[in-house]
Amino acid sequence: MKDINIRRGFADDVFIAQPLRVLVTGLLLLLCAGCTTGAFHVKNLAKSDMSFVVDTAMYDVEALLRELTIKLYKRNPREYRKGVEHDPNIKIGQLFAYPGRRLQFAEVQGLEEVAAMELALDPDFEGDRVFAVMTGLIGMLRRSYGYQGEYFLFDSLDAQALYNSARNIEVLMWRLQSRQDGEGTPLVLVNSLPDEPTNLSFERLFGKLIGIQDLMAHMAEDKSNRRITNVVQSAATAVFLPLP
Repeated sequence: MKDINIRRGFADDVFIAQPLRVLVTGLLLLLCAGCTTGAFHVKNLAKSDMSFVVDTAMYDVEALLRELTIKLYKRNPREYRKGVEHDPNIKIGQLFAYPGRRLQFAEVQGLEEVAAMELALDPDFEGDRVFAVMTGLIGMLRRSYGYQGEYFLFDSLDAQALYNSARNIEVLMWRLQSRQDGEGTPLVLVNSLPDEPTNLSFERLFGKLIGIQDLMAHMAEDKSNRRITNVVQSAATAVFLPLP
C-alpha cells in the first residue's frame, strides 16, 4: 500500500506540473525568439494593440514638442538669455530629460501646465517665455496621458482630458499670435513679421499636435463608451480648459 501511495503521489505531481511545464516552455520559446530577432521584450506581454498605439502617439507628441521648442528658441533668441541658464540646449535638456514626468521649475515659479502657459503670456513676466510656455504645454500634454511614459494592458485613457488638451493648444496658438507688450511687439514670435517671408511651420506643428490629441480622444471615447463633452469657444474669449 505504501508503494502504491508513493506512485499515486508521483503521478499526481506529474499531472499538476505538466501545464506549468508547457507554460514555461512557451515563455522560453518566446524569449528565445526575442533574442534571435531583437524585437521581443518581456514587458510587451502586458501590452495590447491599443497600448502600442498610445506609446506611438506619446512618442510622436514628445518629438513634435521638442521640435517646437527648438523652433521657438531660434525665433526668440532673446528668451534663452533670460534666467539662470543662457544655453538653450541646457533648457531643452531640462524639459525632455525624463519623458512622462511632471515639470516643476523655480524659473517659472513652480507653476505647471495651464498656469505656466498663463505666466508665459503675462506682459509683466520678465523670465524666459519660451521655457515657461513649453513647461506648461509639455506638462499639459503629459497629463492628458496620465503622466505615464509607457502604456500597458490595464491602463486607460481619459478621452475628455485628451480632447480638452487639443482645445487648449488652439487657445495657445491664438494667444501666441495676439498677445503683445505695451509697444505692440508680440510677447513670443511665431508668425512672420510684415517684412519677412510667410512662415507656416509653427501652425503645422501645432496642427499635428491637435490632430494626434483629437485622434486619441476619439479612440479613448470608443473604447470607454464615455461621451466627450464638446466645447465651442470664440477666439477672442477662449479660455484654457481644465483637464480632468
